Order: sequence, then structure tokens, then C-alpha cells
Amino acid sequence: MKLNSLKPAKGSVKKRKRIARGVGSGHGRTSTRGHKGAKSRSGFKEKRNFEGGQMPLQMRLPKIGFKNPNRVAYTPINLDRLQMISEKYNLDTVDLEALIKNGIVRKNDKVKILGGGELKAKLTVQAHAFSASAKQAIEALGGTATAVE
Repeated sequence: MKLNSLKPAKGSVKKRKRIARGVGSGHGRTSTRGHKGAKSRSGFKEKRNFEGGQMPLQMRLPKIGFKNPNRVAYTPINLDRLQMISEKYNLDTVDLEALIKNGIVRKNDKVKILGGGELKAKLTVQAHAFSASAKQAIEALGGTATAVE
């Protein structure tokens, strides 16, 4: 084997199609664009979702739903999870700083305490919002539920 005898495998290299180089090239005259119509013209750009004039899919489907721009999304924490957090980290005051420090919620999350599960310890809880049942359960054990802004 010599360097001058090396060549790529048969069929692995294709010749570039040189269009608009005369009739003799086989790709002259209309330059592989066919005859007339928008697609044969220079500067033609098909619109996204264009289906050849047929009504596009996104226009055939009905409009549904509504996204409320003023919606406030809360991160929910149930009472049983609150109990688990207080036991795991030995907390008697569960506030936003403690939740953020222990990686339970992120810095900009809004927290809502919900009444799912059972709370056994007396806790001082601070959160952005409380459900009525959660507030009642916390206060029934002698704890306090404070809403923060």
C-alpha cells in the first residue's frame, strides 16, 4: 500500500450538483426548479406550517384553554410533611428560611401549608398561605400559623 494509491471507498464520495451552469451540465435552464410558480422564483420562502393552500392544522383545531397572567403558583406542603421536616431537622419553628436552607423549597417559591396528613408536634409555622384545615390543625396543638408577605 502506498500513499498515492489511497482513495475513498467506492460510492462514499458524491460529486456536488452544480446548478445553473448551462444546458450541457444537465442542471441548466430551469436549474432543477421546474417550471413557473412561487417555488421557481428567487427569494421564495415557504411559511411555517404551510400546507400548499390547504387549511393548516393549527387553524383547523379549536382554540381551547386560558392562561391567567395573574395566577399565583404555590409550592404545597402538607401537615404530615411538615411533621417529618420538624423531626428530621429538629425544628420547632418552621419558617421560609429553614425550608430554603434545608432544600425543601427554592428561594423565590411561595409556600402554602395544606391540611393533608396528621401533625403531632406543637409548631410555629410561617408561610405565604394556609388552608383553613391546616391553620386549624396547627392552632389546635397550641402552635401558631403566621402568613408572610
